[in-house]
Amino acid sequence: MINWHVKYSFRSIVRILIPGILLFATPSCKNDPNEIRALTGKPNQAEDHAVDVTVVYSKTGKINMRIFAHDFVRNEGTRRPYIDMNTRLKVEFFNDSTGSVDDILTADSSRYYEAQGDMIIWDSVQIITKKGEKLNTDELIYNASAQKFFTEKPVRITTPTEVLYGNGMEANSDFSWYQITNPKGIVQVNKGEVPQQ
Repeated sequence: MINWHVKYSFRSIVRILIPGILLFATPSCKNDPNEIRALTGKPNQAEDHAVDVTVVYSKTGKINMRIFAHDFVRNEGTRRPYIDMNTRLKVEFFNDSTGSVDDILTADSSRYYEAQGDMIIWDSVQIITKKGEKLNTDELIYNASAQKFFTEKPVRITTPTEVLYGNGMEANSDFSWYQITNPKGIVQVNKGEVPQQ
């Protein structure tokens, strides 16, 4: 009888003490995300930040592309790891045979998916080709598997002789070929090229 009473008293004490200890211990286990970032130097996702970055892509010892970005963020903690290159983005595309710059792309923002090689470029996108042609649009998407640029946004292409407008465009990776969707604008033609009515 006495042993049972002692066990019962012990259980009663445990039932009172454990919830009380947990109640007081719980607030001390709370982690402030800002304190964690301050201690580790990184946000919750695995991001790397840099300022005024130059990235050089090359194949077989030849430079294919050189990228300059004021703001560089690499995030490997997402489902599709990416690199953001923003603020004063400039991309130089090099000619494989001559090693000179063929085309220059400028924009405000971009996101590059390293694993796939795909890229989205937006805000004040402009491309100037070696032929003196200029492309302006709000968004440009590069699909690495197709090796083509696409957009569904309005585009303007200015050449030495004409200005073309359209809603959407497709171009190969070196911009030597492009097709405007729903084209409109002023096109210069030579005499005899327009069919007579």
